[in-house]
Amino acid sequence: MAEVKKQERDFTPEVDALLLETESLSKSGRLSDALDKLFALEKQTRNASDLASTTRLAKAALDQCYAAQDYAQLNTTLSLLSKKHGQLKGVVQAIVEKAVTWLPEIRQREGDTKWLEMVETLRAVTEGKIFLETPRARVTLVLSHHHESLSKQPSAKPSVIKESLQTASDLLSDLQVETYSSMERREKTEFILEQMRLLIALARLKDAEVAGKDRKDGKSGLGGGEPEWIKARVGGRKVNETFLKEKENEDLKLKFYDLMIQQALHQTAYLEVAKHYEKVWDTPSIKDDESKGRAALEHIVYYVVLAPHNNEQSDMLHHWFVNPALEKLELHYNLVKSFVTRELMRWPGIESIYGPFLRTTPVFSLAKPWEDLHTRVIEHNIRVVSQYYTRITLFRLTTLLDLTPQQTEETLARLVVSKTIWARIDRPAGIVNFTPKRSAEDVMNDWSSDMQKLLGLVEKTWMGMNAALAAQSRIKA
Repeated sequence: MAEVKKQERDFTPEVDALLLETESLSKSGRLSDALDKLFALEKQTRNASDLASTTRLAKAALDQCYAAQDYAQLNTTLSLLSKKHGQLKGVVQAIVEKAVTWLPEIRQREGDTKWLEMVETLRAVTEGKIFLETPRARVTLVLSHHHESLSKQPSAKPSVIKESLQTASDLLSDLQVETYSSMERREKTEFILEQMRLLIALARLKDAEVAGKDRKDGKSGLGGGEPEWIKARVGGRKVNETFLKEKENEDLKLKFYDLMIQQALHQTAYLEVAKHYEKVWDTPSIKDDESKGRAALEHIVYYVVLAPHNNEQSDMLHHWFVNPALEKLELHYNLVKSFVTRELMRWPGIESIYGPFLRTTPVFSLAKPWEDLHTRVIEHNIRVVSQYYTRITLFRLTTLLDLTPQQTEETLARLVVSKTIWARIDRPAGIVNFTPKRSAEDVMNDWSSDMQKLLGLVEKTWMGMNAALAAQSRIKA
């Protein structure tokens, strides 16, 4: 592209006359003659840095090709004008934007073949040009949707589906729209969400493909879509969540957190899922819709209960327990209350009370979440036991947890490794000790603290006795 120079001459009169002449030539079927005349004057206007005249001539050339429905010549002219020596940036930007507006009509009138040729021409013209990054991104998005639509055709073979979806994802992933200064924030966010959506769709397809092969071979392996899951997670970090809080961006906010929930569920990160549902529930449009608000609140409860115990999970659980909105859902409130209260929860009782309802929900209809809930109940019970017992027999602990000795030891070991509790098992004696062995330093510190308390009480008592004696002496006097 040429540097911006001062305009040397105004070619407006010559351009006005030539446009009338070339229009009549193109209508009479002499399109090449009309283009030759336009290109000749275009060279003069370009060398004279007459931006307005050059833009008019370039647009006229494209208009006449489009009117004649000579799409091969249209693509050639578009490419030729963009590569002219010393071509002005404003001219290239104008002809690209004009050509982009014709894409829907070309597709409707001529079919996908001509449309794809035009799209590829536009992508070639805009490649590597920073001032055309936004038009290129928009054209690429349309092309990506085209390839995605090929994967959704009923007659498409599995290999074609995968190839089309891979192409659609690769096209969009190549665009680093977060660095585009000419694109609005909302449009940037839409592009990033579309990148994430396609990556997750491709990841699910690859995971299903690998799972099918593993079932046939009787083996288990890593998911084939793991690279796409990682890219989707990275894409989620590019989205500004503060921007999503604005009222006009609620649709983007809900779409973003839906994708993030899918991402977190793939990693079995239940606490992250609960946080995302909390953001969804906090959206005004969801709160105003009673059914959607109730569904979001239910999912918050499900996933915060399923999350492994830690400080953050405990804080969130207690926060929702005192939230007035949860009191309207009696069953869910009681479920949270069971985990907040420092009392044992017998799994058979939990299963009989909550099982009939929970098993009908989309979350607990699957086997793994239900098993995870059982695990969380057991872990809660072990934490409760560790708070009320310093030592307990393994047989008694097994009875309280409704587990086999082996399952009890495995669960106990997992909690010890995660540093949720401190415990040691004396297998020959069959005793579980929940009190850690104290060092000499700890014993001395406690003794010193106890002595300080004792001396404080002695001093307080002595002062009280002196005060009483002084009062008695005054009375006698």
